[in-house]
This record gives sequence, structure tokens and C-alpha cells, in this order.
Amino acid sequence: MATVEVIAKDNTGTTNGKSYSVIGRRVLRPDGVDKVTGRAQYGADVKLPGLLYGKVLRSPHAHARIRAIDTSAAEQLPGVKAIITGKDLPLAEDKVAKSGEGSVNYSYLRQNVLAQDKVLYHGHPVAAVAAVDIHTAEEALALIKVEYEPLPPVLDVLEAMRDDAPILLPGLRTRELGEVVGDKPTNIASHEQFARGDVAAGFAQAAVIVEREFRTNTVHQGYIEPHNATALWNADDHITVWTSTQGAWDQRRDLSALLQVPISRVRVIPMEIGGGFGGKFALYLEPLAALLSRKAGHRPVKMWMQRDEELKATGPTSASVIRVKAGARADGVITAVQVWMAYEAGAFPGSPVSAGMGVIFAPYRLENLLIDGYDVLVNKPPAQPYRAPGGTNAAFAGESVIDELAERLGMDPIAFRRINAAKEGDRRADGPVYGRIGYIETLDAIAAHPHYNAPLPAPSAPYIKVGRGVASGFWFNWDGKSSASATVNPDGTVAYLEGSVDIGGTRASLAMMLAETLGIPYEDVKPMVGDTQTLGFNDGTGGSRTTYGSGIVAYHLGQAIIQELKKRAAALWQVSAEAIQVEGDRYICGDRQIAFKELAEKLDETGGPLSVSVSLDTKGAIPGFGTHVVDVAVDTETGKVTILRYTAAQDVGRAIHPSYVEGQIQGGVAQGIGWALSEEYVYDDEGHLLNASLLDYRMPTALDLPMIEPVIVEVPNPNHPFGVKGVGEVPIVPPAAAIANAIYQAIGVRITTLPMKPAVILKALGRI
Repeated sequence: MATVEVIAKDNTGTTNGKSYSVIGRRVLRPDGVDKVTGRAQYGADVKLPGLLYGKVLRSPHAHARIRAIDTSAAEQLPGVKAIITGKDLPLAEDKVAKSGEGSVNYSYLRQNVLAQDKVLYHGHPVAAVAAVDIHTAEEALALIKVEYEPLPPVLDVLEAMRDDAPILLPGLRTRELGEVVGDKPTNIASHEQFARGDVAAGFAQAAVIVEREFRTNTVHQGYIEPHNATALWNADDHITVWTSTQGAWDQRRDLSALLQVPISRVRVIPMEIGGGFGGKFALYLEPLAALLSRKAGHRPVKMWMQRDEELKATGPTSASVIRVKAGARADGVITAVQVWMAYEAGAFPGSPVSAGMGVIFAPYRLENLLIDGYDVLVNKPPAQPYRAPGGTNAAFAGESVIDELAERLGMDPIAFRRINAAKEGDRRADGPVYGRIGYIETLDAIAAHPHYNAPLPAPSAPYIKVGRGVASGFWFNWDGKSSASATVNPDGTVAYLEGSVDIGGTRASLAMMLAETLGIPYEDVKPMVGDTQTLGFNDGTGGSRTTYGSGIVAYHLGQAIIQELKKRAAALWQVSAEAIQVEGDRYICGDRQIAFKELAEKLDETGGPLSVSVSLDTKGAIPGFGTHVVDVAVDTETGKVTILRYTAAQDVGRAIHPSYVEGQIQGGVAQGIGWALSEEYVYDDEGHLLNASLLDYRMPTALDLPMIEPVIVEVPNPNHPFGVKGVGEVPIVPPAAAIANAIYQAIGVRITTLPMKPAVILKALGRI
């Protein structure tokens, strides 16, 4: 078994028994000074000569036909320079392309960017205006007249699946197990299934069987910075877009397809990004700003969303209904699981139900399973990824049932999980065989932790009940395509250009791996994030791929530099490159040696400038696992749940920068707590979003959160030069289930809906 270790909070650079000079240190991030002093340039900071300002007219209805749009009065308003409606977008083919952590259908994307003949959710864009200032643009919106024919909306996934439900897309037919079936309109976009073994026989072997239904609500990623875009459609028909995006190359491709211009004419420049969590892959304002720019005489147009627009019209994650049946023998071995999952896609197909199907019992070794998943349209904005998309819903259901099985068998919840824990060589529900995973190690880390072995805190009053809960989580992790380049400077520093947008400190972690490879100080690597015109293709920053995939490229970039410098040293000493040995930053041949910095000073006399580039389609990502334990206090008079203590253990492979790893774990837990206790979209019967502000959409604040203790477990990935596994997705998966299990221990009632807000608790207790 690999060593389980909490990384020491120092700069020793020792991780899991292996010593590094850079990796494992808590170095300063290169973008830190600019961000804390306000000099960092975000999307809304772009300023260009002749800049116009754009605004979007949005539907007041959740479902309606557009009978007519009259923009004549708005066009006459002084200061208005351009107005566009759905007819200004070219027809898009019914083609699907990978985009970020999901995929995009260009026909549906066109309909979402600007409504065509129907609006499908409250806030659906209908028209856009560019004017000399934002106030004129807003005034022009009020002058646009739209004639709607309201239609009945459908807002619940089960209602949407009924044969008599209002139909969103008349041309949609269900894709059943990969094949299109049926000849009548439907809201069920797809049905997938994972099956193995004999479920009926498995349940026949079970000593205990648990069967429950779970519901989760729509939640938003809650990034601080709203969507924004500035576009210049130049007179030479080249388009430049400045935006906050997680995937500049994805957006370049999608803009090319949507606007029907050659991809070589589109340049996307990613600005600093104020959070994304999966929600900043999709196009919203970028094509509108580009079209307005062209129509306004090739003047640049800047657009940004207000918070209510963010909540109404950008992709939240899916609400869901999940039914679980699971059985286990008296010795604790799970004999069978059967799962039925329906996820809301929003107005167009594309929920993360398939990911949820892969997550729900992924931590466990299962011989008999049947998992059915449905992607279902409702009159809400199209779902977008949110940090382990689909995973939190799935784990809430699966881990609640796992906890109940353990309780019915009289077993410790960690011990029960350990009996059934997946390990290397076991097969996942969705097919692949596990490599060197570290799930058991996370269970052992929690089992040995002082938190798990401490007595529960004493209740502060008779009406306060306390409980402790455990849950585990999984995420697939990803690798993908990355490109980078580097130039060795004459002073021995390295200018490093990489294409992964920096959300969680990846500029630093990638620079650390390059420095480690070269044997030079971290401070001598100068990283920058490039754009689609300066680098080869990069997959987006998402799916926990960046430190893994772009890290492999950083390593190979370093190796390429080393090979070039060996040639330079060989030229200096008139020997063959094969005669040069490299130890750290020293290039050695016999009794002669020269340091990296000294060799860099001699580039001109050994061949001239030294630059290298590397592009790879990386492979070998290994899934991540985590196990969490939480203590809660439940006020049985008000229904309020207070988090008292939270500990999260996670196998990260190798912690390149421990502080950033800890921050990812803590951030995921914080978001999971919000999902568990307070966050939800509230719609009226007509489909109007009633809580489209951060005053009413309740994300947790510092007052709602405890100190979250991360436990870093390192089971190195053999497929990565430094053992990296993805980190960012796993920590949001277990919290809702862990909190639900703690609430059950406190009050003796299983909560099966999210969020577990006071009214839900009081109803479960029979108080309302």
C-alpha cells in the first residue's frame, strides 16, 4: 500500500517519500501581484478605440412562439449603431463537436445564442443592440417590440417525460441506446444503459435491500465574474474576440462554425478569468458581439452580463430524479445495484446524465448492475458542466444508500465501504478497468484521522441534535491535447508560453514541473498564457486535465530543451552530444561541467537562439477518489443545519503545489455545502426565475462554512512523469451525501431532496 501523507506545510519539496527541488513547495504564483494590486486584465477591462457597448433583449416567457419582432423604433434612437435578431445568424448544420467537458450541437447552439421561432426559457436571447454607451443600448432594448404567443412550459423532469407534456423541440426524437427511435415528438433526448451480470440473482442473494428515490434541484456554478466578450470583426474579415473563457480553442472552432467563417480568420484571446467551474466553455455573448461589430461598420463591441442574466440565461447544472435499489449480503458484500436516473438538459439536449451514470457507484466493486439514464428537455436554460458535472447528484443518491446498507447491517460506514472498495484491475460500471487508483487509501486516511475518532460535540441545547456522516466520491479525470513553447533567455531564465487558461494556479504548477525537469529554480521560469494565434491547439481548462495533460507537455518541453542544450555543450567542448551527461542544472563531460545559466550565456557562440515547441495528445489520466467526514448540528426548532467540522481526504497522485491542491479541495467542499443546504433555482408556474440575484440565490458565505481540513493522499499515477492525477472535480462529489448522512444520524430521518434547507428538515420532522 502506498504511503498516506498529509503534505507538510513547509517548503521541503518532499512528497510521498520522493525528494524534489521544486515540486511539493509552496511557491508564489506569478500572477499574484497583478491580481492583488488590480492590474490583472479581465474580460470587462478591454478598451479599444471606437468601442461600442452591447446589450441583449431577453424573453419574459419560459415558452412562447415569436410571431414578430419590430426593431424600427430602436433603430431610430440616436446613438444606436446596430441591432441583430435571429435572422442575422446563418443557418447551422446539425453537427456535434466536443466542447470542454461536454459537446455542442451547432444547430442547438445557434438557437440558444439568439432565439429563432421560439423562446424556450425565461431569459432566452431574442435580439441584441450595440450603441455608443450602455444607457443608450438599454433604452433601445425597451423600444424593440416582440409579439409572443405564450405556450405552456414544462419545468419538472418527470412531467417533461409524460406523453402529454408540452413539446419544446418538435423535431426531437429519442436516441435509444445509440439509435434514434420513435416517430412522434418527445422531450426525452436520449436513453443510455450500463448493464453487467444478473441483477435479479444478485438481489436474491441479498440479506438487506434499500430502495429510495432522490431529487436534486437546479444550481449555478456561482463564479464571481460574469460572462463577457469584446469582439472586433475587422474590415479584412478577420475576427478577434477577447473573453473570459475556459476553452479558447473550443470557442474559436465554435465561432467559426456558427458565423461560417474560416477558422484561420478567428482569433480568441483569453483574458484573466474570475472563475468558471465548467460554466465558461459555452458561447453566449461572443457571436453576438462579433455580429454587432460587423453590422456597426467594423467597430469593436463590448458586452457583459448582469447577475440576473447570468442566473436566468447561462447554463446551470441539472436538476435530477434518481431511483436507487441496492442489496448486500450479511457479510457486507454488495450483491446488486439498479439505478434509474433522469437529468434535466434544459432547453436543448446535453445534460451530464452519462457522467452521473459513471459516478454513482464508481467507488465500488460490482458484479451485478443495471443503470438507466435519461436526458430530458425542460423550459430552463441549457445545462452546462459544473465541476464534476452530474457527479454530485449521483453521489448524493448512491452514497446515501451505501450508508443505509451499512447501518442496516450494523457495520461501520468506512468498514463497509472498504469491503466493497474498487481497486486496480476492477471494472467500472461504464466499462473501463481501473489503473492504480487510491480509493482504499482515502478510506484509511479518514479511518485513522482524529476527526473520525473523536467523540461528537455535545449539543449546545436540548433542541440541537448532532451527527456525523461519511461519503466517498469519484471523478474520471481527463488528459487531452496541449501545446506549449519555450525560449531560453541569455540570462538563464526560460520564457514559457502555455495555452491552459489559469483558473486555479496552473501557471505556477506547470512552471514548477518545467523547472523541475530542467533542474533550475522555479523563479527562473517565466510563464504566460497564450491565445489561439500564438500556440497550437489546447483543450480547455476543465475536467481536471490541466496539471496532468499540460504538465506532461511541460515535462517534454523541458526534455527538448535539455537535448538542445546538450548539443550546445557538445559544440562548446567539441564532443558528441551523446557524451554529455545531465545532473540537475549541470551539463557534464568528463571533468568538465557547465551550469544551465552559464550555458545560456553562450547561446550565440553555440548556435544562436534556442526555442522549442511541443504539442501532444496526452493519454493515461487515472480517476481520482475522495472520502469525506462531516459533523453537523441540526436545530430541530428552526430546521437550520450548521456544519461543525469537515475533513476531506483525496488521492491526488502527486501534489505539485500543495497549497493549490488544498484550495481545490476546500473550494469543492464549500460549493458542495451550498448545493447540499441552500442553493436552488426557484421558478413560478409560468417558468419565471424568482431568485435571479445573489441576495436570493443563497451561496454559502464565510459565516456558513467551518474550517475545511484537506488530507492529501498521494498514490502516484505511473502514466505521468511526476505522478499527477486530476484534483479539481472530486471534492464537490461527496459533500451533499456526507451531510445527508450526518443529518440522518442527528435526527433519525433520511433526507432525499436537495437542498436540505430548513423547510425540508422541518417537514421531515413532521413540524410543518
